Amino acid sequence: MQVPVYGLNGEIVDQMEVSQAIFGLPFNEAVVHQAMTRQLANRRQGTAATKTRGEVRASTAKLYRQKHTGRARRGDRKSPLLRGGGVAFGPKPRTYRQAMTKKSRRLALKCLLSAKAMEGNMKLVQELVFEEPKTKEMMNVLSSLGIESSALILTAQSEPNVVKSAANLPAVKVLPSGLINVLDLLSHEVLIATVPAVRNIEQIWGDKG
Repeated sequence: MQVPVYGLNGEIVDQMEVSQAIFGLPFNEAVVHQAMTRQLANRRQGTAATKTRGEVRASTAKLYRQKHTGRARRGDRKSPLLRGGGVAFGPKPRTYRQAMTKKSRRLALKCLLSAKAMEGNMKLVQELVFEEPKTKEMMNVLSSLGIESSALILTAQSEPNVVKSAANLPAVKVLPSGLINVLDLLSHEVLIATVPAVRNIEQIWGDKG
């Protein structure tokens, strides 16, 4: 599968052969949806907690006598009906983690990479290295590549100057290629990757199915 490689000025400078096993798979909506749901669920802390009426510290004395007051038959101050009382059926600490097989997780990632490539939403660049953090320089690169929407930029290794150059652009995110995930691929319309980043992806996810 041949994919054009762009220079930072937006011109095609080369053609690159990419793995069909990673960038040429049919889209599996069910697996991608499961992977997305799992990732969203697994990042929930699950620490919300409320006290039941048995856990609230308050007097257990009856507030006032049962009859002849013209008021409700009120019990103690721990009642869920009263301010400061316990909470009926409130949340308790729990885990939201979902399991998914490694093979399915890898397939979901490959499906999204394939979709980006087949829909023309993947741009490969030879390299992306900035001598110093410059938001304007990052904007010039995106403009040269014709990027007007959200973009996920993948580099082979961590590039602090590239990360800082995109920090003030709310629709742009920079990641090392080893940290790509389903949610970031779904959240950004265009994928920009350096040639070494693509080779790194092929090395990590290419031979293990």
